[in-house]
Amino acid sequence: MIKILIIEDDNAIRENTSELLELEGYATLTASNGKIGLEKIKRHLPDLILCDLRMPEMDGFTVLKNLGESPDLKRIPFIFFSAKSEKIDIKTGMDAGADAYLAKPFEFEELLASIQKCINNKKQV
Repeated sequence: MIKILIIEDDNAIRENTSELLELEGYATLTASNGKIGLEKIKRHLPDLILCDLRMPEMDGFTVLKNLGESPDLKRIPFIFFSAKSEKIDIKTGMDAGADAYLAKPFEFEELLASIQKCINNKKQV
């Protein structure tokens, strides 16, 4: 079963996303900020990370930067999802090393397609 870590400070978004992904057959872990998320990544090694950009304690860019410093962790597919939806924000997220970037609000089907694409690309590496 594919394990997805959702790092999101908004409780409703975090829990709803987790519940919907579980209904699709994914195992989920959740974290309310980047600091907790990084601890869970190291402890549970998820197959994919879905991460908000702006959060207290540690933002999404810092989480991604920390992953990039570890050969094992930097291979985990990483999807930003954020209310910041300007082209420059998306470009910045992708340039930082994210595998995908979803602007909130997004359609659930769009999230599923991004997850599937990232998982498929990881298998080919």
